[in-house]
Amino acid sequence: MTTSHKPNVLFWVIAIIGLIWNAMGVFQFFAENFMKETLYEGYTEEQIALMDNMPAWISVIFAVAVFSGFLGCVLLVMRKNTAVALFLISLVAVIIQMSYWLFFTNAKEVMGDGVEYMPITVIVVAAILYFYSKHALKKGWLLK
Repeated sequence: MTTSHKPNVLFWVIAIIGLIWNAMGVFQFFAENFMKETLYEGYTEEQIALMDNMPAWISVIFAVAVFSGFLGCVLLVMRKNTAVALFLISLVAVIIQMSYWLFFTNAKEVMGDGVEYMPITVIVVAAILYFYSKHALKKGWLLK
């Protein structure tokens, strides 16, 4: 039986920053799907075409990534062990989504140098949240 312990300050910092990060992801999802005109202001025709020609399944994967990540963070703040599974789902979805963006589109040509930084950051943050939640579970900070 795992003994429940009070989480340290780092737990709360990571949980709150993760919640804010994933809330921004949820906002980005809604912006890309419901506020395209505003989002596309300042984009070139090539950049708009790149975004508009993404397959529908990428949008589904994006939704899975951000909503499971956001819910995972909510559950992390609530200290629930189901956060770990949601972070794993989010991480897998993020890897699929960002791999497609980086390796199967011409994003680098269209968006320019540095386009890979945000996808890599998103993958790293998703991995940190997953592995940290596993650590928190082992420490007994997450409950049923």
